Amino acid sequence: MRGSSEGPSALKRKRQDYNSQSDSLTEHERRIYDAILSKKDMGNYKQAIKRETNLTMVLINKSLKTLEGKKKIKEVKGIQSRARGGLYMAAEFEPSNEITGGAWYENGNLNSESVNDMKRKCVRFIKEHEVATLKEILAEVGTTRILDAKLDPKDMKELLEALVLDNEVMKAGEDSYKCCKRSSTGEPKLASMAVIPCGVCPRKNHCTPDGIISPAICEYFKKWLDF
Repeated sequence: MRGSSEGPSALKRKRQDYNSQSDSLTEHERRIYDAILSKKDMGNYKQAIKRETNLTMVLINKSLKTLEGKKKIKEVKGIQSRARGGLYMAAEFEPSNEITGGAWYENGNLNSESVNDMKRKCVRFIKEHEVATLKEILAEVGTTRILDAKLDPKDMKELLEALVLDNEVMKAGEDSYKCCKRSSTGEPKLASMAVIPCGVCPRKNHCTPDGIISPAICEYFKKWLDF
């Protein structure tokens, strides 16, 4: 989980600045701000703020605009923001990967094109070397300009696990991979799971029925079901 990139002393100064401004907040604004601040880098959704403060949505919306204007909070894009309403965070924090989706998401949306480009590069590299380790793959393709975010071993392992489900690659040992056998047409034999968005999504290992990432509120999964 990724919190603020600033050091403890900088965060302490920021909190002191925010506390010094607290007298300018109304009672309602203070209650809403505290409900948001308490969640730190996870933020708080508008509906949850309503439940926690017992305030009307009209008053909450008005207070949120005021708090944003005072630079005490900010609205952030999360992978479930559209399904669960606005997500707000105290200005001193940066959203965690659990909220943003990590390197594979952009503005709360799965960057499918970049994910697929990166997967192709991984397969190409593994094919060229017959067997490649996670460390070798990350060193080769993890610094490409496909993604704005920097990849770490966890990000790359999620992508490689997705490729295993796609039957593009297979495990060749601990954190080692090799390409799967191909059909007579030269195409990889894809698993049936590859046609659904779960086969592409590198966050599937964090997807649970009642979690922040859930099939029940995944717009990509719903679109696939409708199709």
